[in-house]
Amino acid sequence: MNENLFASFITPTILGLPAAVLITLLPPLLIPTSKYLINNRLITTQQWLIQLTSKQMMTMHNTKGRSWSLMLMSLIIFIATTNLLGLLPHSFTPTTQLSMNLAMAIPLWAGAVTTGFRSKTKNALAHLLPQGTPTPLIPMLVIIETISLLIQPMALAVRLTANITAGHLLMHLIGSATLAMSTTNLPSTLIIFTALILLTVLEVAVALIQAYVFTLLVSLYLHENT
Repeated sequence: MNENLFASFITPTILGLPAAVLITLLPPLLIPTSKYLINNRLITTQQWLIQLTSKQMMTMHNTKGRSWSLMLMSLIIFIATTNLLGLLPHSFTPTTQLSMNLAMAIPLWAGAVTTGFRSKTKNALAHLLPQGTPTPLIPMLVIIETISLLIQPMALAVRLTANITAGHLLMHLIGSATLAMSTTNLPSTLIIFTALILLTVLEVAVALIQAYVFTLLVSLYLHENT
């Protein structure tokens, strides 16, 4: 394959205009909805999964935190569907772009932190200084805790970007090796192709797990501040 290893991460364009916005709007259109009183099995399963995830994620929150449930469920569905669509051949995965992940992480983190400073100012400030800290270490620990607080959205975005990008690169490399060896060594090709199938199944799991982890960490940040 003569294709560049990182070609699949380049933002596609249509007539010279970035198509990332259209690709980002595509996943919500794939979520089935029903206008009938009795739903089919697909929609029933979908609603059951959403209720299960929502219940597990919102159990630890108070009333103010549970007001974010719709946003968090929309977030996990969007990231999961975007990651899964990116596994299709000749497709583009927006979550491999650090800029997009930062655009999701920073507003949610800032909203959670702002909520904490507005509703629980003393508790929010207390997180910057662990209890029982010796007096000479107070300035240093305040700086360290402030930096750790500010890098939380960066950690969210980098974690999602790195995991999705690494999986796509590994699939690309194994796929290229399978194609290159298909005309020279058939037994080795079958072994590598089997590994590629197993890796694809693993990447499907990773796509769902990373969506859950991203949303769960945002939920934990919210829990600390409500």
